[in-house]
Amino acid sequence: METTENIKESKLAQAWADLQAHANNGDPLAADAYRLAFADPEFLLRRETRGIRFQLEMLKPDLQQQQLGIENTIVVFGSARFPAPEDAQKELAAARASDDPAMRKVAERRMRNAHYYDQARLFARLVATYSAGREAADRLYICTGGGPGIMEAANRGAHEMGALTVGLNIALPHEQSGNRFVSPELNFKFHYFALRKMHFMMRAKALVAFPGGFGTLDELFEVVTLVQTGKAKPVPIILFGSDYWKRLLNLDVLIEEGAISPEDLKLFQYVDEPQAGWDAIKAFYQLEA
Repeated sequence: METTENIKESKLAQAWADLQAHANNGDPLAADAYRLAFADPEFLLRRETRGIRFQLEMLKPDLQQQQLGIENTIVVFGSARFPAPEDAQKELAAARASDDPAMRKVAERRMRNAHYYDQARLFARLVATYSAGREAADRLYICTGGGPGIMEAANRGAHEMGALTVGLNIALPHEQSGNRFVSPELNFKFHYFALRKMHFMMRAKALVAFPGGFGTLDELFEVVTLVQTGKAKPVPIILFGSDYWKRLLNLDVLIEEGAISPEDLKLFQYVDEPQAGWDAIKAFYQLEA
């Protein structure tokens, strides 16, 4: 009986099969020169192969999100240091028991800032509730930096509603792992900040910035600059916590000194409630209730 060949079948040997064959022959890591280039970590970590690493960090999260149908995201930034209310309450109880004024002051501040954790969690629940049951192309997914604090809160809110949730973590000197509410298949880790920030913007349909530190400011102004200069299409840029942001940023100085135009302040808006933030996004895209 004659056999037929599948025209779609690759005629080239699969790289993974080659690697398996080397391992089966007791040669999992051959001498450097003989090792397959893509199986040689020392080679891939050379300064000269940095461009390849850039491309890999670009492709891996992109292909995985494509495969899972993640096309539209709401990016949530904010402090990694703001705890969940239940954790803040335990810290405050311990501080009060210790009778240490400095410890109590810190615990009280953390208890106060835990409010933002709750608000980020509630906001994410609104997004996930809207997306549930909709066509894949119309769904919006929560995407964060994947760490603790506000990031965890947003991932948590979406996770609690049964939604997939994205985390774009970064390798830091002091190890930071993905929070437990990021979907495992969408829990990515980056070496390069630049590639990580590009992935934030690639699918972003809105940015919601909760109070945060240098990292939050860096990510916020990256997006503002891209939109201001026309390198990215306009998206809702929402600053959650008007008191915090208005104390931190006196942007009127930039107008007074002619560094920006008055209309540039229209690039973002302040909100103080999760529903207000979600309503602003719905209004921008004229989304159905």
